[in-house]
Amino acid sequence: MLKIFFLLFMAGGIPVAIAMAGASLVYILTSGSLPPFVVIHRMVSGVDSFPLLAVPFFILAGNLMNNAGITTRIYNFALALVGWLKGGLGHVNVLGSVIFAGMSGTAIADAAGLGTIEIKAMKEHGYATEFAVGVTAASATLGPIIPPSLPFVIYGMMANVSVGALFLAGILPGAMMAILMMLTVAYYAHRNGWGGDVRFSSTRLFKALSELAVVVGWPLLVWGAVAKLGAPAQLTVFAALALLFVLDRIFRFEALLPIMTPVLLIGGMSTGLFTPTEGAIAACVWAMILGFGWYKTLSWKMFVKVCLDTIETTSTVLFIVAAASIFGWMLTATGVTTDIASWVLGFTKEAWVFLLLANLLMLFVGCFLEPTAAITILVPILLPIATQLGVDPVHFGLVMVLNLMIGLLHPPMGMVLFVLARVAHLSFERTTMAILPWLVPLLASLAVITYMPSLVLWLPRMFF
Repeated sequence: MLKIFFLLFMAGGIPVAIAMAGASLVYILTSGSLPPFVVIHRMVSGVDSFPLLAVPFFILAGNLMNNAGITTRIYNFALALVGWLKGGLGHVNVLGSVIFAGMSGTAIADAAGLGTIEIKAMKEHGYATEFAVGVTAASATLGPIIPPSLPFVIYGMMANVSVGALFLAGILPGAMMAILMMLTVAYYAHRNGWGGDVRFSSTRLFKALSELAVVVGWPLLVWGAVAKLGAPAQLTVFAALALLFVLDRIFRFEALLPIMTPVLLIGGMSTGLFTPTEGAIAACVWAMILGFGWYKTLSWKMFVKVCLDTIETTSTVLFIVAAASIFGWMLTATGVTTDIASWVLGFTKEAWVFLLLANLLMLFVGCFLEPTAAITILVPILLPIATQLGVDPVHFGLVMVLNLMIGLLHPPMGMVLFVLARVAHLSFERTTMAILPWLVPLLASLAVITYMPSLVLWLPRMFF
């Protein structure tokens, strides 16, 4: 009955969060087995979680970076690094998304922030609008895979899995996805005879490579000072941060300090300096230092607007989590999850077959449900089966999130589709067709991530 009520509400066009909470309430009222107050109690307890505090802070950090002119700096840095290659702006699009993914944690923020700049630039350089939209949509899926990631926070809370381990698990798969997308851009450039979009400049390239060298060398410098020389950890970190600002002032780097965001977050979490929740707060502080103090591109009026936007987004996300909490609890209490597990285990006891079926289910669900709602519904159903078959929860979390991100590119509910159709002034139908070729690298990445768990688990096993 619970499933029937939910499907009826969804068929009536009721928002998914209200449909989940409403179906649970109607089931309780009709069955008479529990007091109606249980719905409110379970919804409140569903969001009463310390890891969920990371959600508003990561959203705020992404909004601050987006509104402080950081996206333009990232775009210019990527342009200097790969804009001179054949199909240059396509490569810039992918590389820019890789960098911005380390700040925003969401696909929609990536598509709306960098996408606006990238699609406009690609159209001005003569690229077909469909190609610009396709590569922007595909690269936007990197947002929740490369840490930090809001879906990983939600999954970690639901599955009782370390969020830090999930963040580390996304690094190598995210890099692989970026490489496959850039190879796809190179294929289109070769087929269409495209050249570079900016003149090759050894000076600009050397400066960009110098920024990358500093980003790579900075954590090695800190580690060497702490591990080899025995220097105090916190004092060393602050001294190394001061050195970053000095270098940025001397050499006037384009995006050194914004690019350091994921390095600081992952470094702090993997060394135990702060938890993922505290890391989200650190990301906000870092964004405010850059916006208010260093680049002076943020005003207090803009800050208030960013905070209000963050409150609106956070309330939507947490309302979905609360509603899915009672719905997931009711699915377990009514035995639905047990029945599904018994049916799947009766059908197959092979992990690879289960992963194939789970991928098909999650791709389908991702077309209709927002990722947060889908995670909170699917985790109680699928994770117990996965653990029984020996699938690592961290590995399964990455598979689930990537499936749901691909779902964001599909009608009828794909939010990235709607965002890019509006940004590119393209019809919904043409936007959908533009994205279809880019499903090839995305589905190839999904296959590799699903059946090569060592790629996902190598970094988490080193640190956790």
